[in-house]
Amino acid sequence: MLNQVVGRRRELELVRAALASGAHILLEGPPGTGKTTVLRQVAQARHTPFVLVEGNAELTPARLIGSFDPALVLEQGYRPENFTDGPLVAAMREGGLLYVEELNRVPEETVNVLLTVMSEGEINVPRLGRIAADEKFRLVAAMNPYDSVGTSRLSMALYDRTCRISVGYQDAEQERQIVELVAEQAKQDLVAEAVELARATREHPELRSGASVRGAIDYARLVPELADVRAVCADDPQVGLDAALTALSGRVRLHESCRRSADDVIEEIFRQVRAARLARDAAGGEDRPGE
Repeated sequence: MLNQVVGRRRELELVRAALASGAHILLEGPPGTGKTTVLRQVAQARHTPFVLVEGNAELTPARLIGSFDPALVLEQGYRPENFTDGPLVAAMREGGLLYVEELNRVPEETVNVLLTVMSEGEINVPRLGRIAADEKFRLVAAMNPYDSVGTSRLSMALYDRTCRISVGYQDAEQERQIVELVAEQAKQDLVAEAVELARATREHPELRSGASVRGAIDYARLVPELADVRAVCADDPQVGLDAALTALSGRVRLHESCRRSADDVIEEIFRQVRAARLARDAAGGEDRPGE
């Protein structure tokens, strides 16, 4: 079951070992690198609930912990049965794996609640009392170290209470495997081009961050559909360019010094990748792109 995750054996081993040791975890890595998939697989292997929380500026302590139903409180008072557990309390009670995405987008007061639970293994909720975490409860927080918009720096207190695991992009062959698994109908040469395009965005000097394998998947899916709509060959260069702009331009971030648009950069990358592919085909080369 754990081998459903492509190219993540080391990360799976580290996560499983850290959780088994009693540690909480901080996962650092860009979007689309399989962090959520890894944790879902681990939670299934541990036979524990998996509770996912999207980190953002609206994640207040009350939303994380839970709250009393106002109508029932007016009628019956502050009874335990009138309290609705938030994701944190639910995971604590059930001994689940609480996964908080984009932790560096979460307000500081909410992060402080998590720090208390990690340190004390319990939380005191006003008018409800003490809630102790089940011994199987673990917190895994994730953050994208390359994203600085709308984020804040995490304190050393949090790093001190977690084991940090870095998750980078898979290699080209592993990304091709992922695209082939998801875009089942895509031909091999299209899969290879999709992966090469996505990987090229991560190395372009004018881009602060590039597209994940999700961009490659969307490109591989979009090309044949767009060609069918236009009733042209899937190798049509305009089909490829439009698919690349649609699948990749929203997933990249420009450097502040860049004077061009994301569309301009993606078009440049597409033309370079397509030209290289045509040159290989003309030369009769058998090497796959990216190798």
